[in-house]
Amino acid sequence: MKALSKSKAATIYEVAQHAGVSIATVSRALRDSDLVTAATRARVRAAVEALNYTPNQLGRSLAEGRHAANGIVFPDLTGPYYAEVVLGYEEAASELGRSVLILATHRRRDAEAAVLDLAGRVDGLAVMGNTVGDDTVRAIAATGTPLVLLARPPVDGVDTIRTRNERTATALADHLVAHGHRRFVFAGDPEAAPDMAGRYGGLVKALRAHGLPKPELRPCAYDVEAGESVGRELMADPPDAVVCANDEVALGVHIAAEAAGRSVPEDLAVTGWDDVLAARFAGLTTVSQPMRELGAIAARWLDGRIGERNAGPERAAPRRRVLPTQLVVRRSCGSHPAETPNPLGGTA
Repeated sequence: MKALSKSKAATIYEVAQHAGVSIATVSRALRDSDLVTAATRARVRAAVEALNYTPNQLGRSLAEGRHAANGIVFPDLTGPYYAEVVLGYEEAASELGRSVLILATHRRRDAEAAVLDLAGRVDGLAVMGNTVGDDTVRAIAATGTPLVLLARPPVDGVDTIRTRNERTATALADHLVAHGHRRFVFAGDPEAAPDMAGRYGGLVKALRAHGLPKPELRPCAYDVEAGESVGRELMADPPDAVVCANDEVALGVHIAAEAAGRSVPEDLAVTGWDDVLAARFAGLTTVSQPMRELGAIAARWLDGRIGERNAGPERAAPRRRVLPTQLVVRRSCGSHPAETPNPLGGTA
């Protein structure tokens, strides 16, 4: 076959014909897939050079029978936590040549139907938290659509990525008890999400080990306004420490304390979770978790599962990963005799 004129763009079909392979093999060879032998990759690349072929994402998508888009489902999209996960997911997906469709189920009566519809329009889907039930997850998995679950308990046969909650919450509680705090409040709803249940459970476990009662539970939403509301209720008789489900709630409690003339940490300690940027400026003791990494791993795992599906019926066993989290001590829980001051606002 003669090389085409440079004035005419070659197609992936012509490259496949020239190399004597399928268009799917052309696409895999151009991505250096391990599913293609070195000899076949060389033959495909020779055809690409001979035909002056320039790959494009649409052509690859058609070749592999896919949409070139992944989906991700969130319970909500407000707040820095979800923004960071989206950034990690989108950045990794973009590097892999995929676009991203995002669905938030907050206050949607048709959440299950909306997620099922999205699953039919993407090549792979990440589902975060308790956005849909396990039955819906199983129904999507049964169609062959690659799935990754984020921040929720595993479902048989589906990949799952979580962050460590209970163990780090126990370390946080131990630290606060070492400060001399004895009366605790937990601001958040353990029934709202698996992550919150783990944080509350770790706190309860640690306090029990120290012979202390359970923390007073103040269920609330996960934004600054909810934290302010809880904080106002507590200021008449503040506890020793308010352990908040996330940084936004903690910042709200902090604002309410200041408005009531209370001092953090002199009158009460306040802690958060996530280590968002505002927490660093506020000197908030918190727990750092790899939010962007959570999203990025999900996108990469999905890409791998999509490749497996396109290659044939064989599929690797489901994966489970728990990403580490880390206690970050700053001034909002008070100074500790055993700690060395850090000029950046934390402790060494």
